[in-house]
Amino acid sequence: MTSKKPAGRVRVALLGCGNVGASLASMLTDPNRLAEIEMHAGVSLELAGVAVASLTERRPSLLGVPAQLLTDDAKGLVERDDIDVVVELIGGIDPARDLIEAALRAGRPVVTANKALLATVGSELADLAASNGVELLYEASVASAIPLIRPLRESLAAERITRVTGIVNGTTNFILTRMAESGEDYHEALAEAQRLGLAERDPTYDVEGGDAAAKIAILASLAFRREVRASDVYVEGITAVRPIDIEFAAHLGYAVKLLAVAELVQGGPDLSVRVHPAMVPKSHPLAAVRGAYNAVFIEGEASGELMLYGRGAGGAAAASAVLGDLVVAARHLRSGGSSPAPSRRGPVSFRPLEELSSIFYLNVDVVDRPGVLAAVATVFGHHGVSIRSMEQVGLGDEARLVFLTHVAREGSMLATIEDLHHLDAVDRVGSVLRVIGSSDAPDPSAGPGLARP
Repeated sequence: MTSKKPAGRVRVALLGCGNVGASLASMLTDPNRLAEIEMHAGVSLELAGVAVASLTERRPSLLGVPAQLLTDDAKGLVERDDIDVVVELIGGIDPARDLIEAALRAGRPVVTANKALLATVGSELADLAASNGVELLYEASVASAIPLIRPLRESLAAERITRVTGIVNGTTNFILTRMAESGEDYHEALAEAQRLGLAERDPTYDVEGGDAAAKIAILASLAFRREVRASDVYVEGITAVRPIDIEFAAHLGYAVKLLAVAELVQGGPDLSVRVHPAMVPKSHPLAAVRGAYNAVFIEGEASGELMLYGRGAGGAAAASAVLGDLVVAARHLRSGGSSPAPSRRGPVSFRPLEELSSIFYLNVDVVDRPGVLAAVATVFGHHGVSIRSMEQVGLGDEARLVFLTHVAREGSMLATIEDLHHLDAVDRVGSVLRVIGSSDAPDPSAGPGLARP
């Protein structure tokens, strides 16, 4: 089925009216903005209906939206004959999936920012859109207003991408920035993020890495033309990162960031897709990404290194990206064209985490007595993990040993940590952070690449 060409204005159904939805509704009812879009983009947009959860709830953010546009019947709105494009901003899996599928089957393009849904059944939805001759657009799903999806789908369609590395969660980056710059611990920085509206009341999805995992699954699927789901992503959050880790990282020339990484391991064909805190050399541009900002670093065989940076959160910023997709969908409806169909997805195999290699940072609290350091070093040596440097900090009757290793296999490091837990002299095995860099030490002359050892 192919979508009909609208004769005049492109009529938009908006599903969901949270922060992003309310910002978009405001944009679509602003005569000046609509006039600018028509003048510069050549399309006329009209907000034809807004589906909300309850018609009785007061919505100060929708004061400029005519009350007659509001409805609590989302499915009925999607099925109206006069609707040209559907925007889904409800979030989550249900009922968003059913509503998007209904719109696509009816031959209507869909614009969404639903990262959780796309990272779960994105390939099925893309196939459904293609089979019905319409578009599924989702620029706002990963990094709000930062243009990432379209460059990966179109501008870099012929590029062989080898790695995508990003800071894609504004909440965690804000928390780690506060810990680094103000000396706050995790809980103090989280409370500040919540006070500013940058963290949810229940921040689990952000701080445990779930949000970043969904986003890197979407980026990996596009970058490597494989089917990658959120469940394929190895995930660690930031809740175990302590001020002492950030202080030592700074001392060693690094910043601590929650990174989302998707890469071809040793040139392929295996993929590794993961989210975890990491120590990033301060010479790398990602180390300078502060606060709630996001940045994604793309490495390709011919294109080299590209970085896209901008505000990664906020209703207005995300609504801007949604509006951009709406303009694209409207243009194609008027012309009868469409964006490129989804590329064929090749087979995918994931390299087990234990087989990857990295430099590691580790701190261990031990009883301060003779022979303890030798016992700890023996455990490292038993598993083939070579120590590059060690510093000792006195803690009264205890000592904190801070290690930086040479390149080691993940499996060997995990075995080392397991055995350290069993040493009588070890009171606590603290944070373990992967150290990202092109060699065993930060090298400003090596350029900004995040090549694995």
